Amino acid sequence: MSHVIAVAGKGGTGKTTICAMATRFLIENRKTPILALDADPNSNLNELLGVKVESTVGSVREDIRNSFGKIPPGMTKKSYMELKLQESLIEKVGFDLLVMGRPEGQGCYCYANSLFREYADVLVANYRYVVMDNEAGLEHLSRMTTRDVDTFLITSDASIRGLQAAIRVKELSDDLKLKMGRTYLIINRADDYHASELYRVYAEGRIELAGVVPEDGSIFEMDFKGRNIFDLPSDSIALKKVFDIICKILGIPE
Repeated sequence: MSHVIAVAGKGGTGKTTICAMATRFLIENRKTPILALDADPNSNLNELLGVKVESTVGSVREDIRNSFGKIPPGMTKKSYMELKLQESLIEKVGFDLLVMGRPEGQGCYCYANSLFREYADVLVANYRYVVMDNEAGLEHLSRMTTRDVDTFLITSDASIRGLQAAIRVKELSDDLKLKMGRTYLIINRADDYHASELYRVYAEGRIELAGVVPEDGSIFEMDFKGRNIFDLPSDSIALKKVFDIICKILGIPE
């Protein structure tokens, strides 16, 4: 059975960075194989994982739409689509990556979202762990991108608005009766005192706090130099804290 970890939250709260850190934690603790899913149309998980993307599910959708009359002889449209989706799966050491992306030009990307979800559902059984980065806000929940999740991590910064957004994500997932295991809050780029006070006043009893991740200059340095999560020093205070949180949540012995 695969263990699915999904990360969501308000934009700018560091959810993609936490997703990448969780992936690194699983690799370093030999919990492979891992499937990383970037379900955010504004995809950048690949950059944090140091992966170049040639094809996305969104581009496959465009290719299929424009392939009328061009599908190779002997192939159905369905088999051609499956082939193109397999080609969009990026295989790396320890993990594979599937990126939703978005269709080119105008129009809704709901079909790309549906295609991504269906193909991801097929892939999941082949992996020990799945880490999914969702788009900011609530759209991924209302479109049911995030479903059948074992561990749901909702990120916030140390602000009232961030906590309110996190609580809304939790409440919507409850209202939609999504298949969630445990749901946790991670307060990112904050000190323990202010984060704990904000949590006590605005969120305690409504969502379980997994931990507080401190501000860390090495994260800024990594982004500034265009490096990836595997270049982050092992003594990074944020990385160590996220490792502690994931270790505790998953019950992995230190």
